[in-house]
Amino acid sequence: MTGRERTRAVQAAMDRAERALEAGRAREAEELLRGAITAGALTPRASRAELVDVQDFEVRGMVATAWRMQGRYRQAELLLSLTLGAAERAVGPASLTVASLCNEWGVLGKYTGDFDAAQARYVRALEIYEEAFGPDHDTVAMVCHNLGGLAHARGQAWEGEPWAARSVQIRTRLHGSDHVLTALDAAAWAALLEGCGRLEEAEDLLRQALRVFRDVFGPDGYDVAVTLHNLAAVQHRRGELAVAGSHYADALSLKERLLGMNHPDLAPTLVNLAAVHESQGDLGRSRALHARVVELLHRRVHETHPTLAAARKALSRLAAGVG
Repeated sequence: MTGRERTRAVQAAMDRAERALEAGRAREAEELLRGAITAGALTPRASRAELVDVQDFEVRGMVATAWRMQGRYRQAELLLSLTLGAAERAVGPASLTVASLCNEWGVLGKYTGDFDAAQARYVRALEIYEEAFGPDHDTVAMVCHNLGGLAHARGQAWEGEPWAARSVQIRTRLHGSDHVLTALDAAAWAALLEGCGRLEEAEDLLRQALRVFRDVFGPDGYDVAVTLHNLAAVQHRRGELAVAGSHYADALSLKERLLGMNHPDLAPTLVNLAAVHESQGDLGRSRALHARVVELLHRRVHETHPTLAAARKALSRLAAGVG
């Protein structure tokens, strides 16, 4: 295979894998990317450090994304640590390739609870993208979205809300208010508005986003599940326990169908649904759900991760019979 043929074969596999990732088909994407590695005559071992081609780094970054989406956090982190260092040496510390890898590692850090490192990697990626593209670009909006999401994961909604608002402003200028990218950013903004207590604004954004997601992805899309969860959080905060519990249950059922029964991304919905059951006096069901959260997250995330900590605290409280 000539160099040009190799490049075309790898790019074709990457394009198909990207579409699979966007559709949430992480295992399919991983297989396509393994094919890209084979087409490129590269070793599939993550330990190879002598990479020199930008395309090689991009493939490995996408593999890390696929692993992260499958909940294989430790493997994704190892691959990113090796790939980022090699990319910095080969194409420079301020390259777009490095920005992409930093952003992906930031996303992973949000899920594992490595929050400070994730923040630093997002900021580094944002600086590179702003220098390359200016302040009003889709990649800039993407990282602003991610910085808002990280603040939400840390329980710091007031810090994340301006980042999320900026991402929505950029997307609206670029694509209009009904575009799916705008809806994705608006739904993330809504989650932060809920954390700030701005419930009516949050609910309006979530219902608009839910309409877009159902139109684009159908009734069983992953973003439909996430939005149902966030809508339930608004209702939960208002004390509307029955309707909140119903929406949490719908979100959980959809996530389980899409991700499987043992995916760590089930944990936020499980812990919130457990809280609803506790408030309704169903302590046995609450204990069972919190225990499932601990089982899902133990050894996959940092011990200080807020969702894991919340589940353990709830189990201790319920065991002690403390309200």
